[in-house]
Amino acid sequence: MARTGQNPQAVLPMPRWEFVALMASLLAMNAAAIDTMLPALGIIADHFQLKNVNNQQLIIYSYLAGFSVPQLIFGPLSDRFGRVGLLKLGLVIFILLSFLCTIATSFWFLIFLRFVQGIISGGVRVIAVAIVRDLLGGRGMASVMSLIMTVFMIVPIIAPILGAQVMVYNWRWTFAVLVVLGILNLIWVIFRLPETLPKAKRRPLNFAKFFQAYGRVLKVRATTGYLIASGVIYGSLFTFLGASEQLFHDVFHRGDRFAYWFAGIAGTMAIISFANSKLVERYGMERISHFTVLAFVALSALNVLIATFYGEAFAPIYILLALSMGCFGMLGANFNALAMEPHGDDAGSASAAYGFATTGIATVFGFLAARQYDGTAEPVLWAFLIFGLASLVIVYVTERGRLFGR
Repeated sequence: MARTGQNPQAVLPMPRWEFVALMASLLAMNAAAIDTMLPALGIIADHFQLKNVNNQQLIIYSYLAGFSVPQLIFGPLSDRFGRVGLLKLGLVIFILLSFLCTIATSFWFLIFLRFVQGIISGGVRVIAVAIVRDLLGGRGMASVMSLIMTVFMIVPIIAPILGAQVMVYNWRWTFAVLVVLGILNLIWVIFRLPETLPKAKRRPLNFAKFFQAYGRVLKVRATTGYLIASGVIYGSLFTFLGASEQLFHDVFHRGDRFAYWFAGIAGTMAIISFANSKLVERYGMERISHFTVLAFVALSALNVLIATFYGEAFAPIYILLALSMGCFGMLGANFNALAMEPHGDDAGSASAAYGFATTGIATVFGFLAARQYDGTAEPVLWAFLIFGLASLVIVYVTERGRLFGR
């Protein structure tokens, strides 16, 4: 057992570095399921002879749609039956679905498999975050989540590059990568991760308890405010994910190096996430996250001005876009910790509610914005600004006008 260093009462079931790596690897399944096939979207569209090229975005959004709502179910299930058993089952199903994607013979069957795959990934995500909350709280949780997100961010850096390499043989190999990742995580969990929710702390599973748990979570002003703010601002991230391949290929004419430009953005997010793990214990979650939302709005506004008055110049737009995306390296961990902090006894339900907000709400907004893609960068850049401003307003209302820490 390894002590965390933030809380003398908190004990991790393995060395801190291994715990961070394992949780990051579990969360990274979601990133890999999205980012690995980004370079292949155009090729998949050509393979299935899609008449509407924007339908290639459904490979991403069908997965995200499946990922969102079922988290509300997996939370209470994990609070009732424990974490690790459900986690193992989810990994087995994820492996099977990934294999089926490699042999899909129609586009719409592939979309169906991606939707179900998203459902299972949503369960894995809820359980992983609930495990962290079982063992940590407050700034300690925010610090460890930042480290987890830093390791997690390695996946968006390498996944598109890996996907670009394996799709040279066939685009189906991008899904085979997920089979391998699922198997490795399953082995790791079986041999190294014990149950983190004792039977004495488990809650009965019935419809009354189901709604009561979410009622307790949503009654807390900070939880509701930050989960909605997260869902809205993550809409810009999901807009970029859906339209990124088209943006770099059609607008900036850098499709042949798309994976590397995408890796540069993901690297910026990783660096900022790591910086957050060092800064959050000194300055606090509220102060950092509020400043970051303001920075996100300012960067997005500047990008819109450049695109409007100077045209779609790649260098300045890319730099500002990378810095805007980098803001998620601070927003993710801090908004998550702020939303979940009051809910130690309902960690599964709180994790599920937060996951639903950051994927369900964000998927709807991201899908609607990405579908506006018209061969220019403006729909994406305007989405960043609008969603950033809306999130800032929600945080302001949540904190009753008192920003930068209570």
